[in-house]
Amino acid sequence: MKNEELERLIRELKKKSIEEKVKIWKRIASDLEKPTRNRRIINLSKIDRYTKDNETIIVPGKVLGSGELNKKVVIAAYSFSDQALSKIKLCNGKAVNIEELMKKNPKGNKVRIIG
Repeated sequence: MKNEELERLIRELKKKSIEEKVKIWKRIASDLEKPTRNRRIINLSKIDRYTKDNETIIVPGKVLGSGELNKKVVIAAYSFSDQALSKIKLCNGKAVNIEELMKKNPKGNKVRIIG
């Protein structure tokens, strides 16, 4: 089941990249096509270290809850740990899936890839 969802997401990312003539979605799709062991796994401490307040970032992999998050950021990722979700909500941040971000911001303006 998970693989079917991932394949559908990859197809949508590639399609949106062509429609909007934006390279970021194609890059995310190619990162998600990698084997699970080669996908990015990012801790909240790294996100806190390399982001600014009110920034939008995308992680083509999983966000883990190790460390603290002290900034209000929008984080889009393929998956989140339960601990990461609760810490993001505590600091008034927002956790969304990649598909939601793609629909809200089809051009990928002011979105950074972390990892």
